[in-house]
Amino acid sequence: MKIYPHMWFNGRAEEAMEFYAAVFKNSKIVERIDLPDPELSVVRAELAGLPIAALNANSHVSYNEAFSFLVETGDQEETDYYWKALTADGGKEQPCGWLTDKFGVFWQVTPAILLRMIADTDKERAGRVIQAMYRMKKIIIADLERAYRG
Repeated sequence: MKIYPHMWFNGRAEEAMEFYAAVFKNSKIVERIDLPDPELSVVRAELAGLPIAALNANSHVSYNEAFSFLVETGDQEETDYYWKALTADGGKEQPCGWLTDKFGVFWQVTPAILLRMIADTDKERAGRVIQAMYRMKKIIIADLERAYRG
């Protein structure tokens, strides 16, 4: 048995999967399946090892924050790279490290250090970091570290 996130695109599944495969290292298109209806097809990909299925169909349903992809980054350079790549060509910055890409898919570009800081048992330190994060769109690690130190 396998479980795949399954995404529905209005005629842009192949374009989306090719975009994501170019953005994320160790990613590839695995399979393209044409269905009997010429307007329907499935693209399966692996994005950094995560299997994804994408359906081309007429969809009038848009994505929302209830489902997003979390990209946990190791440093500011990696954070900047994914932020820039995913907001390119019409993506939109959102508060607290969230964004939507040009396909309307929601992403969280989150440095691992942020997750560690907000999990700190010192609630005052963790609270300062959360407050600093609330003022950001793209996460700036140096600003989080200043808030953490007080």
